[in-house]
Amino acid sequence: MRVPMTEYLYIDLSTEQWVCRPCGHNLGDARGSYKEGTLVYDRDPREIHPPIIDPEKYEFTFSPDPAYCRILEYCCPKCGTQMETEYLPPGHPPTIDMIWDIDALRTQWEERGEDPELVVDYGPGENAVTDMRSTHEGHHNHSHR
Repeated sequence: MRVPMTEYLYIDLSTEQWVCRPCGHNLGDARGSYKEGTLVYDRDPREIHPPIIDPEKYEFTFSPDPAYCRILEYCCPKCGTQMETEYLPPGHPPTIDMIWDIDALRTQWEERGEDPELVVDYGPGENAVTDMRSTHEGHHNHSHR
């Protein structure tokens, strides 16, 4: 049983693994952080937010200072889908944005008696889905919350 956790992540309760929703790639132990199974691009914030005024003339350019800010982009190593982005001070470890009680999550869905893939619908949308199970069964855009 796979539970959609974000628009780009499942937790597969049978294997207790994080899984990329677009391509099905295993991202590691669901009792830990999915970020450990991703590729991380440590971006210079000036690439994302270029200076508005000339950095040769002005100390403050309205662009984040890389001495105080970095941008981490987390991507699936198989399909390249960007799953998360965070702004952090240099040297700060990646944040842990989700910790789940896998046993309680499993119990919750078993008690509901429903398929979480049919009940939970928050993207990425049928145009981005490459998972053939959802496509062939014709289950799209169900919003039973």
